[in-house]
Amino acid sequence: DGELFKAVARGNGEVGEVITANARTFKNIPLKISYKGDLIIRGEAVITYSDFEMINAGIEDADSKYKNPRNLCSGSVRQLDSKVTAARNVRMYAFSLVSSEDFDFNNSFEEQFKFLQKLGFEVVEYKRVDKDNILDTIEWFARSIENNNIPSDGLVLSYDDLAYGQSLGRTAKFPRNAIAFKWQDEIKETVLRDIEWSPSRTGLINPVAIFDTIDLEGTNVSRASLHNISYVEDLKLGIGDKITVYKANMIIPQIAENLTKSGKITIPHSCPVCGGDTEIRQDADTKMLYCTNMDCAAKKIKAFGRFVERNAMNIEGLSEATLEKFISLGFIKEFSDIYKLERYKDSIVTLEGFGEKSYDNILESIENSKDCNLHAFINSLGIAGIGSANAKLLCKAFDNDLDNLMNASAEDISAVDGMGDILANGFVEYMHTDANIREINELRSILRFIKVEVDESTQTLSGKTFVITGSLNNYANRDELKALIEEKGGKVAGSVSSKTDALINNDATSNSSKNKKAKELGINSILYTFC
Repeated sequence: DGELFKAVARGNGEVGEVITANARTFKNIPLKISYKGDLIIRGEAVITYSDFEMINAGIEDADSKYKNPRNLCSGSVRQLDSKVTAARNVRMYAFSLVSSEDFDFNNSFEEQFKFLQKLGFEVVEYKRVDKDNILDTIEWFARSIENNNIPSDGLVLSYDDLAYGQSLGRTAKFPRNAIAFKWQDEIKETVLRDIEWSPSRTGLINPVAIFDTIDLEGTNVSRASLHNISYVEDLKLGIGDKITVYKANMIIPQIAENLTKSGKITIPHSCPVCGGDTEIRQDADTKMLYCTNMDCAAKKIKAFGRFVERNAMNIEGLSEATLEKFISLGFIKEFSDIYKLERYKDSIVTLEGFGEKSYDNILESIENSKDCNLHAFINSLGIAGIGSANAKLLCKAFDNDLDNLMNASAEDISAVDGMGDILANGFVEYMHTDANIREINELRSILRFIKVEVDESTQTLSGKTFVITGSLNNYANRDELKALIEEKGGKVAGSVSSKTDALINNDATSNSSKNKKAKELGINSILYTFC
């Protein structure tokens, strides 16, 4: 009815975050429009360079100033207090009209932009091009973005003809009616001063380059990941070498080239956190450094970090730095200790950077996390190979029952599509370790698992297994079709087998391996157009 109903950030890419209250404070989103039908728009939230500089100018402490407008904007849209968001002058620029009710755009992508502008929305800057002026227009953009008040990492070339563009379909990730391409990365020279070795929860020790600070894409940069020992050796890095650095996708610092190539790097024989022995392991052609101490504190910190992640227990306020501080002070030794932090309130509120408000916010987030999905809990445990996707598969296969999961055999687990013998054995070993059993039972006495209700009348595909192949025409991507099948009780496998009930296909005459296998096994083929 012409009023802003809901605003959602993309969240983890699968489940978004509702930010409607914050979006109402954005500087350029009209809260009421003349169009009364349902309208869905996709856009980018930004803080301009000028607003960013103004915000930082009001902060006296140099160490407290924000690093860049992109990170500030990301945090601003997710603020619990909308007043904070309002003070940061967030704006939204629309780049796609996802859907609208019964409105004729004369089959024109450009007309959609004009429609949105008439309603009061700001859209991304665009130019109409053809074969004669496209190169000149790219050059114009290249010059103009240097003085833009917002960053630009590239351009998108899209067909104006909506029907033709839609007829091209899409790949699993991208529509075929458009091409995106990035500007060449800004590259600057600096000097490598040190390599920091950073242990992870798996024991992998990651090398990080420390170099003289340089300004890249509007921010100060002094560190870059070196990934593994093979990467360090290939670059022939040495302390004091002259290197060139760029930001991949304008975000992640990377070393482009080593101009000196001295190769003078010593691989540490002991873990920088616990002092335990290290060893070099080779996976295919890649050499990686590991800490061999099972009780390394860094491994525990990373594990706790995994536990509180958004896809896991979703506890805001417990950053890795905060967890490290709490662990070092003895407040947290096990996962369940997170739910007993009130015992240390008097100590926590006196810590540097903390106070009553910070403590209350953390406790509130901890309390909210007690109501959780079982698959999020399983993911939070950090079992090797069991991430968010596999946790969902397992929970669904075992009726969202924790006891069923804890008592499952390796054969039971490996029978779940996508779970091989290695993952199954690792999962069962975890669930049958006394210390893990004690911790899980302690946590389940605290948590409240959300009961998953299934309407059996909607499970029209129960017991059926499908395989999807080829590009999609009637669905945004394979995940959308997969979600629909699973919602109706079916399963989606990655390969055709004798257990497959149907191959969902866009071309039954294709000579793809899945098509051939389906024909050999006499498996039905369902065309996308039929779906």
